Amino acid sequence: METIIRGNRSMHKPLIEKQCDVAIILPAYNEEKTIKATIVAFHSALPHARIYVINNNSSDKTEAIAKATLAELRCSGDVLNEARRGKGNALRRAFMSIDADIYLLADADLTYPADRAVDLIYPIIESRADMVVGDRHSCGHYSYENKRPLHNFGNRLIQIMINKFFSANLVDIMSGYRAFSRRFVKTYPILVEGFQIETDMTLHALHHRFRIVEVPIEYRDRPAGSFSKLSTLSDGTKVIFTIAQILRFHRPLLFFGWLGIVFALAGLFAGTPVIDDWIRHHYIYHVPLAILASALEVIALMLVGIGLILDSLAHQQRLQYEMYLLDYANREDMTARGISSSSLLSARYHSDVV
Repeated sequence: METIIRGNRSMHKPLIEKQCDVAIILPAYNEEKTIKATIVAFHSALPHARIYVINNNSSDKTEAIAKATLAELRCSGDVLNEARRGKGNALRRAFMSIDADIYLLADADLTYPADRAVDLIYPIIESRADMVVGDRHSCGHYSYENKRPLHNFGNRLIQIMINKFFSANLVDIMSGYRAFSRRFVKTYPILVEGFQIETDMTLHALHHRFRIVEVPIEYRDRPAGSFSKLSTLSDGTKVIFTIAQILRFHRPLLFFGWLGIVFALAGLFAGTPVIDDWIRHHYIYHVPLAILASALEVIALMLVGIGLILDSLAHQQRLQYEMYLLDYANREDMTARGISSSSLLSARYHSDVV
């Protein structure tokens, strides 16, 4: 059972800027209208943080404006270019290239409040969370600002599905305003490419029992002249497909079990006239239906069997991932104490010789 903690706005800004190495990540695709104001806002909120703009193959002046703004503010950071379109690809480039204690992710369109950045990263500093999510829904701003009813319906549907399947109680599954611990970032394999990345991160955190904190935040719509790249139908379809994939890979017994039930019910429906023939006449007249019903029931049994086998493999994968996390924590601790892997092996070797 995942424990979800609701965060409140904190007042610990003086402690943060000098304690931790914070990297702010701003994926940007054709955001020339808002990128400068976004950088200025986050630099004002966290002056000592490094700001990285991930230019996702923009065709406008996003890259040039971002570089000029960073130079003007004398802000640490850089503009990283990722030619492959998609927010997932941009984040993959950022997570592989940037080394920091805490990572803060936000959109480059001025929709998320930069002055709440402290609230998002503080639970990680206090070691209360591995991922902190800016909850847009609890304060009611998102439903008011977002004028796309179908988009809101899709968010709600995905929230219900994930909370049901993963026994969670999350409010905002698809928020793009998040903070991560170094451990989460360096052990998270990004396999999706587009805007379903937020859903994938949430599912990964739930599946591997990372600690999640949700902090209610304000949300405002894009300023005039800035246009969203989201497509309600296509992006919603991708997200639902991602959930199906996650269930197939990480909850295979649930996924294939439900498929087995569907096929079993279909076989029972197709076999009803066959059973009626046998009860009434002790003879089967609907031979094609009998063959179809038998095939459907065999498929149902096979699906349940596949689910059981894959569930055992998924359990083994979870064990391996837990061992990997323990090994990662051990290596991080060694690094913090200035002990290299080679020196540790050398010490073990000499101990064995003695």
